[in-house]
Amino acid sequence: MKKLVALSILSISFLSAGAAFAESYTGVVSDAMCAKDTAKASKPEHAACAKKCIGMGSPAVLIVGDKVIKVSNPTKLNAYAGKTVTVDGTMSNGSLTVASVKD
Repeated sequence: MKKLVALSILSISFLSAGAAFAESYTGVVSDAMCAKDTAKASKPEHAACAKKCIGMGSPAVLIVGDKVIKVSNPTKLNAYAGKTVTVDGTMSNGSLTVASVKD
């Protein structure tokens, strides 16, 4: 019984620690191909191109300033192509896992 309680407490502490590493990022949703030119891909007039490229299979990315952030679950951003959003998620190995998106 003591082992079960200790294991439960340990599991809860790992879950709590995971939530503690969640971060917020505000940037523009673009596609990986066009995001190579962050200045151009961040402009509002690029939204139609981002939607088209994402629709053709280029994965969605988040541009924050002049940095392109790869996303491990890019389909969560597809509906926001070309928009400025705030993304809550966790960064691991240079890739962001999106938990939620607000526009």
